[in-house]
Amino acid sequence: MEYKSVAKYLNRKSGNKREDKHSFIYGFLTKIAICIILVLGSLVFLKYDKNNKQIVYKCLYKNNISFATVNNWYKKHFGDITPFQDLVKDNTKLVFNDNLEYKEANIYKDGVKLTVEKNYLVPTLESGIVVFIGDKDGYGKTIIIEQTDGVDVWYGNVDNVNVSLYDYVSKGEFLAEANEKLYMVFQKNGKYLKYTDYLK
Repeated sequence: MEYKSVAKYLNRKSGNKREDKHSFIYGFLTKIAICIILVLGSLVFLKYDKNNKQIVYKCLYKNNISFATVNNWYKKHFGDITPFQDLVKDNTKLVFNDNLEYKEANIYKDGVKLTVEKNYLVPTLESGIVVFIGDKDGYGKTIIIEQTDGVDVWYGNVDNVNVSLYDYVSKGEFLAEANEKLYMVFQKNGKYLKYTDYLK
């Protein structure tokens, strides 16, 4: 069965509005039924054998799950997570889409210190989910984005933050401002990575 987003059902152009309404309701109820079946199946799997609990615990709690990757996969196959998101027509266009530019890069703690312009508008390197906004010792106000490739990227020494916790941000989107210094750290599964693999 082909899955479509709720908005596609509503925006279909057809002469028969009643047919569109039934098609929308059928698709929506089908998604709910699939979710119920998956939840009940998971509960039966956990109750069936005690070893199954250990398998689930190992997969979910011991491994680092990239929610940005899960979100990206879900949008690709099922549409937006919130079913009526596409119903609100947004005619605004993306006005900021930039690449990270800096004058100089020097190793700093577990990452790198970039020399940037005064009041530099910091763009995201890749798409992902904002998982932290707050102060980090030695980095100042910091935003951490879990990218779709599973890498956590720290943007430190920022101000005038333009995103909220758990926002999904696109590549090149405006994050915050940095004043002459921008600290960046690249981390995956608890290990710090070389900044040279991610910065040009």
